[in-house]
Amino acid sequence: LHGRGPQSHRLLLATRPRRLLAYAHPDAGHHDGPHWRDDDHEIDRWCRLLAWYDIPTDRTDLALHRPPPDGIPTGVTVLHPGSKIVAKRWPPERFAALARELTDRGHRVMVTGSADERGVAGRVARLAGLPADAVLAGETDLGDLAALVAYARLVVSGDTGVAHLATGYRTASVVLFGPVAPARWGPPADRPWHRVIWAVSRDNPAWDGVGSHPTLAAVGVDEVLAAVDEVERAVRVSGAVAA
Repeated sequence: LHGRGPQSHRLLLATRPRRLLAYAHPDAGHHDGPHWRDDDHEIDRWCRLLAWYDIPTDRTDLALHRPPPDGIPTGVTVLHPGSKIVAKRWPPERFAALARELTDRGHRVMVTGSADERGVAGRVARLAGLPADAVLAGETDLGDLAALVAYARLVVSGDTGVAHLATGYRTASVVLFGPVAPARWGPPADRPWHRVIWAVSRDNPAWDGVGSHPTLAAVGVDEVLAAVDEVERAVRVSGAVAA
């Protein structure tokens, strides 16, 4: 399951597969498959593709089996301030203020990210007064990061892969959306332990292409803290646990 192409189509076709299940892209030499629709939610996008090839799917079955928690801290609150798309990053100063408040409430906060994001993760930790070992950016491989999310108390992140892991593991999460609508990538709306914040309906200034998108810059720390309260309340009421 890959992108709309044509680059990915050409790369896969170059391997001379017996059969390629993909969206149609005549420019890449692939004429089979349904037509791509930009407005599909990502879950429906891939379910629709598989259904085209008579492969049964269940759009509600998003569960990932939790890996063993070997060597990773459990019950922590994961803050993930990075994203390869800078416009999707909530300002690090606000992540730091959030980290301070959550720490005061008894959360054990860990800051994650890729090796390239270690600088921003370290800045969040320094501003928040967190110890150096709270910064895990660049210190985990994908398996460790997945396990960290699977056994976390809470995840707060932008619209990026960590948020989708939280959905798969049914980990309480608050996801901050910016230039891309949650209707495209957000967690299921019927899960109260996942909370989306998207400020697109507010009177946002025009974006100059630098730094956080205005829809993220409009989100305050108090609003995120209120969302944290909501998802933790939902966990207590529903008894939601990781799959």
